[in-house]
Amino acid sequence: MADGTDHSSSRGGAHAATVDLAELRRRTTPEPVTFQRRELDLVLRVYGRMVAEGHWRDYAIDHLRDRAIFSAFRRTSEVPLFRIEKDPSRARKQGAFAIISAAGLVLKRGHELETVLKYFDKTPRLVR
Repeated sequence: MADGTDHSSSRGGAHAATVDLAELRRRTTPEPVTFQRRELDLVLRVYGRMVAEGHWRDYAIDHLRDRAIFSAFRRTSEVPLFRIEKDPSRARKQGAFAIISAAGLVLKRGHELETVLKYFDKTPRLVR
């Protein structure tokens, strides 16, 4: 600094580049997929009914980059009995919503969540 040169501006330029890089990452990183309020309301209605009937006791919600998952458990320490998934990448094909069993089988898939959730409306039948 004895020569009168201000070196602080060169550090400021590097900091600005770092901020720009962070901003770029934030813009290019997709937001996680979430359930909308109406969708979550429908899912929680089914959950409440299944809890009242004694089938389910706990749940978890995961918002990932490619899908949102509602997992229903009989006990917290177990694998989920069912997963209700929202996968927007399948919206134009088979439908964005799916019910998946503990074994990983797709039990029902569709474009409308309300229609897919009717899977849980089935009444058990007596087998003779």
